[in-house]
Amino acid sequence: MAITMTEAAARHVKNQLKKRGRGLGIRVGVRTSGCSGMAYVLEFVDETVKDELSFKSQGVNIYSDQKSLVYLDGTELDFVREGLNEGFQFNNPNASSECGCGESFNV
Repeated sequence: MAITMTEAAARHVKNQLKKRGRGLGIRVGVRTSGCSGMAYVLEFVDETVKDELSFKSQGVNIYSDQKSLVYLDGTELDFVREGLNEGFQFNNPNASSECGCGESFNV
């Protein structure tokens, strides 16, 4: 079980951690919400949580709780720029559908 990220996503996370001046990595999770049922949650990690799983991808530490990993296993996190818009994109093989904005999904 793992979550990975592209080189572009890793570069963005590393730059943001550097700007913050602290942080161990990024936490990826899900919560019940959004128009498709589940929404992605991203946050910087300053302290680890007990029983949290950790992965390393492209030199970045990725943390996730076990409940979220059921929905995120095999997901690749990418950072894309399209015109004036930029943001994270989740390439989640477990998602059976996504909402139009791409911020929530269903399994």
